[in-house]
Amino acid sequence: MIKTTSTTTRSARTARTALAGPVTAVLNTASGSVEPGAAARMKAIFKDAGLDHARIVEAGADDIEAAVAEAVASAGVIVVLGGDGTIRTAAGSCGRCRKLIIPLPGGTMNMLPHALYGAHPWAQVLADTLAAPMVRTVSGGRIGDQTFYCAAILGAPSLWADAREAVRHGHLIEAVKRSAVAIEHSGEPLQYRLGEGPEGQAQAVAVICPLVSSALSSDAPALEAAALDPEAATGLFSLAYHAVFDDWRNDPSVSLARVRQVDLRAPGRIPAILDGEKAHLGRRGRVTFLPRAFRALVPAKARP
Repeated sequence: MIKTTSTTTRSARTARTALAGPVTAVLNTASGSVEPGAAARMKAIFKDAGLDHARIVEAGADDIEAAVAEAVASAGVIVVLGGDGTIRTAAGSCGRCRKLIIPLPGGTMNMLPHALYGAHPWAQVLADTLAAPMVRTVSGGRIGDQTFYCAAILGAPSLWADAREAVRHGHLIEAVKRSAVAIEHSGEPLQYRLGEGPEGQAQAVAVICPLVSSALSSDAPALEAAALDPEAATGLFSLAYHAVFDDWRNDPSVSLARVRQVDLRAPGRIPAILDGEKAHLGRRGRVTFLPRAFRALVPAKARP
């Protein structure tokens, strides 16, 4: 989105006013990329920015949801350092409560932080944002009671995420078991309807948000949806990592549409990956566009 000078000035003023109030940072110590000493480093960054009043909370896997909920309830600006699941949950809570969030990359894929800030270390992202903050409204999608802001992959190919994760952690026997499950379900099609278009059937459906789509502007009032048949679906999993690539859009077996709604139906529960995290859906689902999913603080001048 291209902002006018007056809009940018108002956005910066809103950001500064919010940072002068209660600020809480939540660190997920269970995330693999949150290094020891992260809290002390974050405290120093806040101090350098003149925000000594910022509160820092460290939480493990069992306490992270409660810590995020408490931060959202008590602060106007919430900084979250954690993995994709923690970030997505926090962004959703901030959106519902109209709070501002700075989501920092502390996980494996870091889809949302990288989409907002680029692939930079969390400390640099935080320092840059506090030095010249402005508010950015981020759109997204909702399916059931769950939200996503980058991409959703719906259908049997998403089951391969389990096998891939097991291989990455060296659990080869578990990877074989999970691969068997993925193969068993690989023939189950999805019935879909993209917007007001006709119904169709596909092996998988991908829904991509304006934040990462190379075919949509960042302020586009729609989602990009793609239905893929069994031949094209084998390459779908990479979409979760590289949603900005556009070569797959040229495949004649891919049905594309810009939509505000996608309806889905399957013989069994629909497997899904939302912003890199597994999700559990029912046999029917409706994806809807969220024009104002949440508001983030970002640097006024993005790093290249």
